[in-house]
Amino acid sequence: MTSRAHSARPITPPATIGMLGGGQLGRMTALAARSLGYGVHVLDPDANCSASPVADRVVAARFDDVDAARDLASHCSVVTLEIEQIATEVLDAVSAYAPARPGAAVIGVIQDRIRQKSWLSHNGFPVGPFRVVHSVDDIRATLASFRRTFVKSSRGGFDGRGQALVSQAGEVDHAWKVVGSHAAVAEQALDLAAEISVMVARRPGGESAVYPIALNHHERHALSWSAMPAPLPKEIGDRAAALGREIAAKLDVVGLLGIEMFLLASGELLVNELAPRPHNSFHASERACVTSQFEQLVRAVCDLPLGDTGILRPAAIVNLFGDIWHGAEPPRFEGALEIPGARLHLYGKGEPRPARKMGHVSAVGETAMKALEAARSSAARVGAITEPPPVTLGAFGVT
Repeated sequence: MTSRAHSARPITPPATIGMLGGGQLGRMTALAARSLGYGVHVLDPDANCSASPVADRVVAARFDDVDAARDLASHCSVVTLEIEQIATEVLDAVSAYAPARPGAAVIGVIQDRIRQKSWLSHNGFPVGPFRVVHSVDDIRATLASFRRTFVKSSRGGFDGRGQALVSQAGEVDHAWKVVGSHAAVAEQALDLAAEISVMVARRPGGESAVYPIALNHHERHALSWSAMPAPLPKEIGDRAAALGREIAAKLDVVGLLGIEMFLLASGELLVNELAPRPHNSFHASERACVTSQFEQLVRAVCDLPLGDTGILRPAAIVNLFGDIWHGAEPPRFEGALEIPGARLHLYGKGEPRPARKMGHVSAVGETAMKALEAARSSAARVGAITEPPPVTLGAFGVT
């Protein structure tokens, strides 16, 4: 078959976009693609995945199934992804039929935490103190230096899975089991003023666009809420955006790159993790921005002009986890909509397991913090209880 992987022409509707992964990010990207007039084919291990109701076709297969990936790509003009745990062999196979954006080189760096941290450090990007650990003895030695240590599995480990906080020697054995008793990354636990994220969109030719910074808050190692634009000094936002753009260019990403960052009380920025796909912390872009992150992904991988990332109105989101479904009362979805400016977003997932992201609520407001207040009130009426913004933000003028 003739390769279409290096086409220099934009991919326009009614072409078909292939999506590796059919979770909520694939679902929301598919909705944006269909709005623009594209067809959507999805590869996912679950034939009834979240994206299945809005896709033209679902290929039910594992993320390392090369033959299934070839089948998907042979019907598509471009292939992208919503999860980084895709075998690089799959992306190489896809590239024989259609452009894979992002490609195997990018995913190979990002999907392994050890390689990702090492790549960032080697290329001079600021990261917190970390070590690669191969045993419980390595963790003990690291704990002696770091005192409080986050141990994270080298692969996977989303939403609190595959990671553990260690602050005393008696917790080391448990942490090693949590990360799967394989090589892992041990990171020094830092005193943070804020957690923020940057989203960069990039076309094949290198043109890029950066979204306003998002302010994030995690509970149980998973994102609880996010608000944008982050109410931080412009100088910090500009530095974060420039850093994100530099990382995306160095990686030569085509598509989206979400960059989680730590802001220290000193104003120093450190890179935490990279995600080559839509990111939970930019779900609010659907409400806040001229162009949502999902439409932007479609534009970027199809080599269309990138959309305006400007803020129309501040917005915030609060995640809804499966715990709510296991309470004494069923979720009051109608309650979420009682708050002016609030919307309910459910992902169409099956079993609502505790800690599983089942949806989110979003809200708009005069400021990001007012939007967050409305989103937290909306989530509370469904049954979710969230923490308020950390008081350490007061040093940067956030109230």
